Amino acid sequence: MKKKIGCLHAHYTNIKYIEAAFSKFDIEWLHFVEPGLMHRVSSDATFNNSDAQKRVKEQVEWIAECKVDAILITCTNYIAFLNEEQPSIPMPIIKIDEPYFEQICQLQQPQMILFTNPATVEGTVKRLNAHAEKYGAVDYEIVIIDNAFELIMQGLGEKYNQEIMNFLYQFNNEERPMSVAQLSMVEAAMRYELETGKTVLNPLHALVDYIIEQLELTSLSVE
Repeated sequence: MKKKIGCLHAHYTNIKYIEAAFSKFDIEWLHFVEPGLMHRVSSDATFNNSDAQKRVKEQVEWIAECKVDAILITCTNYIAFLNEEQPSIPMPIIKIDEPYFEQICQLQQPQMILFTNPATVEGTVKRLNAHAEKYGAVDYEIVIIDNAFELIMQGLGEKYNQEIMNFLYQFNNEERPMSVAQLSMVEAAMRYELETGKTVLNPLHALVDYIIEQLELTSLSVE
């Protein structure tokens, strides 16, 4: 039976990653995009965290009213806000970073975690550290790829991907495992993997496995 999943994004470019990753599964996606919230949080001094928490709660409750089987949130900052203002809804809320955090924690070795958007670092690290408590200390270095995120916000997706790949190539001899923390970075990371054979962990692969297991999805037959 087809599952209907409501998906909340902070930017429209994330839709294609989700659709492509689950293209072989029987899912109906309802996408909701709200780029204005993070812009307001970062630019409006009168708009505080409690306002943001209330807004995310309202968004999730609105999606729930669309009779979905589950809700997926792809923005780490939205997830952080939601944790402070939990809605009362009957369906599961899937947070894109939790399966990814699980992969990071299970590595049990020094690693690098890459970002392009500095605004997502604090919330992600706070949630990662909380998730890692059951494992003890997790040894990681946060690295921000400067001046890249503005490219995707300007609609320059190919230049954005190239900036990430160029950065990754600087670490060809790096022995520590690397991962990209944002969904928008997945395409570049996967291209780099194909060209070099080096693995770069990303939130999308971990998410696919998790959702398939949680919702007991069946694969569509492919001719």
